[in-house]
Amino acid sequence: MPNDAAPTVSAPAPGGAAGKLAAEIKRRRTFAIISHPDAGKTTLTEKLLLFGGAIQLAGQVKAKKDGRNTRSDWMAIEKARGISVVTSVMTFEYEGAVFNLLDTPGHEDFSDHTYRTLTAVDSAIMVIDAAKGIEARTRKLFEVCRLRDIPIITFINKLDRESREPLELLDEIEKVLALDTAPMVWPIGMGRTFRGTYDLQTPRIRRVDEAHEGLPVSGPDDPMFETLLEPDDLAKWREDIDLVRDLCGAFDLKAFRDGTLSPVYFGSALRNFGVRDLLDALISYAPPPLSRKAATRTIEATEPAMTGIIFKIQANMDPNHRDRMAFMRLCSGRLTRGMKVKHVRTDKIMALTAPQFFFAQDRSLAEEAYAGDVVGIPNRGTLRIGDALTEGEDVQFLGIPSFAPEILRRIRLGDAIKAKKLKDALKEMAEEGVVQLFSPIDGMQPIVGVIGALQLDVLGDRLTHEYGLSTGFEPAPCEVMRWIEADDKTKLTRFIEANRSSIAADADGDCVYMAPSVFSLNWVAERNPDITFKDVKAVTQG
Repeated sequence: MPNDAAPTVSAPAPGGAAGKLAAEIKRRRTFAIISHPDAGKTTLTEKLLLFGGAIQLAGQVKAKKDGRNTRSDWMAIEKARGISVVTSVMTFEYEGAVFNLLDTPGHEDFSDHTYRTLTAVDSAIMVIDAAKGIEARTRKLFEVCRLRDIPIITFINKLDRESREPLELLDEIEKVLALDTAPMVWPIGMGRTFRGTYDLQTPRIRRVDEAHEGLPVSGPDDPMFETLLEPDDLAKWREDIDLVRDLCGAFDLKAFRDGTLSPVYFGSALRNFGVRDLLDALISYAPPPLSRKAATRTIEATEPAMTGIIFKIQANMDPNHRDRMAFMRLCSGRLTRGMKVKHVRTDKIMALTAPQFFFAQDRSLAEEAYAGDVVGIPNRGTLRIGDALTEGEDVQFLGIPSFAPEILRRIRLGDAIKAKKLKDALKEMAEEGVVQLFSPIDGMQPIVGVIGALQLDVLGDRLTHEYGLSTGFEPAPCEVMRWIEADDKTKLTRFIEANRSSIAADADGDCVYMAPSVFSLNWVAERNPDITFKDVKAVTQG
C-alpha cells in the first residue's frame, strides 16, 4: 500500500523552512469517526489508538502524573450510559503520520456538536453494523459530510457476529447514500465462520488473530481457501468475488477525495481485526490538511502564516482546576508555544503561552503544531466558537452555524443563594455549546435551549457534579425559537418593541423571537413579511 507520510527525520527537507513546513503538514491526518449509536464507534476509536501505539490496553490509558484512567468517553454520564456526549480529541503518531482523531457524539441529540466537529476534519471513517446496515443516524451524519465534500472510508464492523450479506450491504450503501463503493478487502465467512479477509488489492489473506501482514495468495482460486471454508461456502464466496469485480468499480483516489466514492473495509473492532487496515488507508488515501474558506479568500494549509479557528469549547475537563479549554483547528502555517496572535473578533493580541495537545482528558504542552493539528488553548471566557486567531490578518472563517433549539426550558434552582453560581455555570456551558442561553429583554428568568432531551440530562448532570448545584427543569413560556433579521433596521426595532414579551437575546446579543407554538410563529411571520425568522444562524466571526 503506498505511503503518503512525510520524509524521515534523517532526510533533509527540501527548500529550507518552507520545505519543512510542507513536509510536516503533508503527514497530518485529521479525521472523525461517524456512526449510529452502538455500531462500535467508541470500540473502534480505542482500537485505533491501541494499534497506533497511543495506549497499551484498549479502554484504559494511564496518565503520566497522577495515574488517572483516560478514555475517549471520560465524563461521568458517558461512563454511566456507555455513550459519547462530547467530542474527544486524541493526537498520536503511527508509521510516520500524525493523526488527530476527533471522536464525535453518536446520539442524534448532540447533532450540533457533531456538525461543529465535522467542520474541523479533512476525512471521516463511517462505521456500519454488519447486521443492521445503514441506520438513521448514519444517514444524517453522512449527509453532513456530503455537504462539506468530506472523503469517507467505510468500515463494516462486527463481522464476527451474524451479519447481512456483504453484497447486500454494499448495494444498500450505494442506493441509500448515493455513494459509489470500492471494496478493498472481502470477508472470508461471517459470524461463527468468520476467518478473516481477502485483500483485493495485493492479493493476500489476513486471518483473524494472526499477523496483519497476512499471507500472499495467487488469487481467489488459491488452494489455501479450501482450508478456511466448506466446499459449498467456498463456491459461493468465489462467485461473490466475481460479482464484486463486475459490479463495483476499482478504487479511484480522485473520486474518493471528491467525496463520491468510498473504499470499504470489513472487520471486527472488538477482535482487533481490520483496524490496522484503516490506519494504513488513512495514511495512503486520506487527504492531508485541506484549504479552508474564509469570507474574503481561501486559505491554503501550506501558507507560512498561522491561522486557526475555534470549533469547540470544553469546561471542567480537569475538575481539580475548573479550567476551560478552547479547541482550535490550525488552518495554515505553524504554531509555536509563546507566539503572539491576533484575536480577530476583539482586535486584541494574545500570547499562546500554554497550547496543549490532547489525548481525551489527558494533555501535554504543544511546543509546536502545524496546519491540521488540533490544539487546546486555556480560555477564561475570551474565546468563542467560530473565533479566528491569526498572525495579523483579519480573517473570518465560514461554516460553523447555530441551530434553533427544539426543547426550551427554565431552570429551577434548589438553593436561591446559589443564583449567581448558576448564572456563571450557564454562561460557561453556553460558551461551550452545551446549551443555548436566551435572556428575555423584559427581564424575566433566562431560558435554556437544547437540540435533544439527552442534552438536558447532560446539563443537569454537569450542574450537579461539576458545579454542586441542585436543579430541576420547568416548562418555558414558549415552544419555538427563531432568530430575527430585517433589511430595514427601523422595522426590526419596531417589531421588537411591539413584541417585547416574546423577544430575548442569545449569548452573542442577537435577538430571537419566542413563540408558544409553530402555528403562532407562522401567524406572526405572515403578518410581518419584512422580518426574517431563521432556524439557523450563520456564524462568521473573526
